[in-house]
Amino acid sequence: MSDSKQVTWGGRFSDGPSDLMLRFSESVSFDARLARYDVQVNKAHSAMLAKVGILTEEEKFSIHDGLDRFLDRLKKGEIQWDPALEDVHMNIEQALTKEVPAAAKMHTGRSRNDQIATDMRLFFKEASTQIRSSLKSGLGILLEKAKAFEDVMIPGYTHLQRAQPVSVAHHLLAYMEMFLRDYQRFGAVWEAANECPLGSGALAGSTLPLDREETARLLGFVDSQGNPRLTANSMDAISDRDVFLDFAQAAAVSGIHFSRLAEDFILWSSSEFNFLVLPDAFCTGSSLMPQKKNPDAMELLRGKAARLQGNLQTLMVLCKGLPLTYNRDLQEDKPPVFDSYDHLTISLEVLAGCLEGMDFRRDVCAQAVADPLLLATDLADYLVQRGVAFRRAHHLVGTVVGIAEKANLPIDQLPDEEVRGLDEAFGLDWRDVFSLERARRERRSFGSPGIGPVKQALRNWEARLSEL
Repeated sequence: MSDSKQVTWGGRFSDGPSDLMLRFSESVSFDARLARYDVQVNKAHSAMLAKVGILTEEEKFSIHDGLDRFLDRLKKGEIQWDPALEDVHMNIEQALTKEVPAAAKMHTGRSRNDQIATDMRLFFKEASTQIRSSLKSGLGILLEKAKAFEDVMIPGYTHLQRAQPVSVAHHLLAYMEMFLRDYQRFGAVWEAANECPLGSGALAGSTLPLDREETARLLGFVDSQGNPRLTANSMDAISDRDVFLDFAQAAAVSGIHFSRLAEDFILWSSSEFNFLVLPDAFCTGSSLMPQKKNPDAMELLRGKAARLQGNLQTLMVLCKGLPLTYNRDLQEDKPPVFDSYDHLTISLEVLAGCLEGMDFRRDVCAQAVADPLLLATDLADYLVQRGVAFRRAHHLVGTVVGIAEKANLPIDQLPDEEVRGLDEAFGLDWRDVFSLERARRERRSFGSPGIGPVKQALRNWEARLSEL
C-alpha cells in the first residue's frame, strides 16, 4: 500500500489506496488542462468566503497571491503534476498549502463535485467562443470563394447522378447555411454553460452562509444585464452532464457538415470529375506511385467526423444509467469533450486552409454543365406554362429523353417534327429552354440558384457576417 496524500478524505481510512488503484483512478493526466479555470474558481470562492467572514482579508490576499504565483509557474511549464493526488484540484491545493497555510481553508463550503462542474462550465464557455470564432472565419472564406466563382456553373447531383445545373457560389452557400447553424449551436452551448453551480457542494449545498451570487458574478456567470445566473437545484447541478452532451453533439454535427463538404471536394478533385484543384499544402503523394496527388486532408476530415460522433456516443452511454447524484463514472466525461474540442478546432483550421487554396477548372466545369439533359426539368416547366399538367409534362419529357437516347443525339438536337408530334404544347421555341443563361435567369424565387437570388444571397451574407 502507498502512503496516502489524500488529506481531504483520508481521515476515515486506516491506509491509503494501492498503487494500482492510484493509476486506475487518477485524472490529473487529462484534467490538468483545467488548471487555469480551477485557479479562477479558487480565487472567486476565496473572495466570497472573505466577503461572508469565513476568511480574513489577509488570508484572502495570501491565497490570491499564492494562486498568482502558481499560475505564473504553470505558464512557464514548471508544474509537476502528481497522480497520487488524483486530480488537478488536489494538486493545486496541495502545492498552494505548502506555501500559504491559509489555503487549508480554501475548500471550505464546497466539494470537488461543484468545483469540477464550475471548471467545466468555464471551459465550455471559452471553447464555444473559440469554435464560433473559427466558424466565423470559415464562413468568411466560403463567402469570398462564392463571390470569386459566382459565374462558374457545375452539375448539381442527386443520388450522385447529374441532376440540374447550379453555380459554384450556390453550392458553397449551402455549406455556409450548415456552418451558420453550427455557429448557432455553439452559441446555445455557451448559454447552457452560463449558469454557476458553485455552492452546490457534494449534492446538498452547505450550512455555511455562502453567497452564490457573488461567486457567479466574479466568474462571469451573468446575463446581459450583469445579473448572476445560478443552477437551481444542488443535486442536478453536480450530476448534470447535459452541457457535455450539448457540446459533443454540436461538435459531431459540425463534423458531419465538414465531412460532407470534404466528400464533395474529394469527388470534384478526382480525375473523373476534375472540377477542382486542391492546394498542394493539404495533399500528399504515394510512396509507390509518383503521379499521385491524394486529398489526404479532406479524407482525414471525414475520419475526424467519425471520431466526433464516437465521443458523443461515449458520453450518452456513460450517462444513461446513472442514479443521482455524483458517481465516479463521471470522471470519464472529460476526455471525450476535450478530444472533440481538440479535433474540431484543428479540423476547422485545416478546412480553412483547404478552402483558401482551392481553385476551380472553369473549362472542365463548363464542359460538364453543357449537357442539355441537365435542363430536362426546365422543358417540363415550359410545358406546364403552356397548360400541360405537370404529371403529363413529366411523362412527355421522359419520352423525349428516351427518343434522344435511342437516337444517340443530344436532346436539343432532335428533329422538330418528332418532338412536336408528341403534343401540341411543344412550340417552335421548345429548344430555347436548353440555354444555361435562361435557366439561371428564370430561377427568380428566394433561395434558388438563379442569378438574382444568388447575388442577393451574397449580399445577405455580407450583412449576416458583419453581425456575428
